[in-house]
Amino acid sequence: MANVRVWFIAGASRGLGRAFAEAALASGDRVVAAARNVEPLEELTAKYPDCLVPLPLDVTDRRAVFDAVERAAAAFGRLDIVVNNAGAMLYGMVEEATEEQIRAHLDVNFFGAVWVAQAVLPHLRAQGGGRLLQVTSMGSGGGMATVGFYGAGKAALDSVSEALAMEVEGFGIKVTIVQMGGYDTGLFTTGTTTTEPLAQYQSLRTEMEAMWGDAVAPEPGTAAPVIMELAALPDPPRRLIIGSRSFDHVLEMDRAQADLYRSWEHLSRIAPG
Repeated sequence: MANVRVWFIAGASRGLGRAFAEAALASGDRVVAAARNVEPLEELTAKYPDCLVPLPLDVTDRRAVFDAVERAAAAFGRLDIVVNNAGAMLYGMVEEATEEQIRAHLDVNFFGAVWVAQAVLPHLRAQGGGRLLQVTSMGSGGGMATVGFYGAGKAALDSVSEALAMEVEGFGIKVTIVQMGGYDTGLFTTGTTTTEPLAQYQSLRTEMEAMWGDAVAPEPGTAAPVIMELAALPDPPRRLIIGSRSFDHVLEMDRAQADLYRSWEHLSRIAPG
């Protein structure tokens, strides 16, 4: 029991969160699995009745998040690894999105993650340390047509997590920004809100859909071994890209961005700041 860790996973009912929960349980750890709908976890709960606690939670409700974290900490006496994984997709052009859609999207993908972080930090600090894994995206470094608000929420979470890592390192709390590649999580189906399309963007929409293509994404379970190894590292990285193809793609994007900066360096250097 001395080596058994306690995980708190937000967004654990499907996709990556479910895969991470299954991997942690298979390793002998304990898991508090939080999700808006915990019914999909019934089979897993039956398999691990003494090791898994399903916890209904809407991360957009800050008070509910704090209450849920209190229950999670009490379930197994501590929290060792917190996975901030709850998320959704808003698909459409920036002009098309309504205020309600934008606010609802950021309530889940950004504010929900912030509420979870704020709620777990007092527990991690009091016990002298812990891990906080902030699940973002390999595409959070730049915007992309049709998924601009998804990228914006993840980019904001990236930035806040960088600051948070600096703030809590002195308490023994390690924060890692987990930049996920593309996996078959259902994000583009059950997890997606779609804007009302404007005819003016139809040609671009068609172009983007062709770019996304019909390639089959890897199963979420293929990412779980990376998370398990990451959680075991005594000195984990502050950022980690998950996925071989995504790693190569991010490096390519970074090189292209650096080339763009250099091509306009003469204009940048006119100002002294």
